[in-house]
Amino acid sequence: MGNLFCLAQVDQSTVAIKENFGKFDHVLEPGCYCVPWIFGIRIAGRLTLRIQQLDVKCETKTMDNVFVNVVASIQYRALVDKAYDAFYRLSNTKTQIQAYVFDVIRASIPKLNLDDTFEQKNEIAKAVEKELEKAMSAYGYVIVQTLIVDIEPDIQVKKAMNEINAAARLRVAAAEKAGAEKILQIKRAEGEAESKYFSGLGVARQRQAIVDGLRDSVLGFAVNVPGTTAKDVMDMVLVTQYFDTMKEIGSASKSSAVFIPHGPGAVRDVATQIRDGLLHGNAAS
Repeated sequence: MGNLFCLAQVDQSTVAIKENFGKFDHVLEPGCYCVPWIFGIRIAGRLTLRIQQLDVKCETKTMDNVFVNVVASIQYRALVDKAYDAFYRLSNTKTQIQAYVFDVIRASIPKLNLDDTFEQKNEIAKAVEKELEKAMSAYGYVIVQTLIVDIEPDIQVKKAMNEINAAARLRVAAAEKAGAEKILQIKRAEGEAESKYFSGLGVARQRQAIVDGLRDSVLGFAVNVPGTTAKDVMDMVLVTQYFDTMKEIGSASKSSAVFIPHGPGAVRDVATQIRDGLLHGNAAS
């Protein structure tokens, strides 16, 4: 209907290219225009001024011979004051941008190892953007932003990288576990040493108390019973200890049976053996 009445509408964020008998006339901005086609005037095409995005996937090889797929996202738009260049000088804008992206990525990444490629993706994006700005400005386009959105190595390489990371984490976990076990063992050993120390102190005090008690008993008995010697008192004490021991063995519910001589002569022999052992030890020292 617009062509019938020689009217043309240009939408917002769009410009139209007006031609007169096939020759460029001027750029029409948003609005309504009279385009008398019967006089050879026509709208050759429209050019959007909105920001457009082009995702480019490029396969290349790193310096350590790992093939990667790099996905670059290019955001660009046409300039209204260079609409003529944008419309007439490029037949396929996306193909042109894609060619420059391929050129820069395949020139940059082969200089980097795989790990450096991940770390320096911002530098790669800046290199792509710089090259595109220099090339596309002559064609009436401005590069708004360039992003490296994905770097994907081969599946086998990714699997190997994951295994390396898993092994490293397992080593760290094993080291931490070994350190914890070491600390536990040290603390346990310190506790056992301290326990044995205090146990030794207890045994020493117990023996000292026994010695003190025996000495007091011998002295007291000698004073209260005239004519007795230390030997007589020690024999009596040993006999008393002997019967106490026999009593404890018999009263213990889980004790094993112990058969030892228990007659009067045997008691005397026991006392003699103990006394002779003590005297022999003192003589040797």
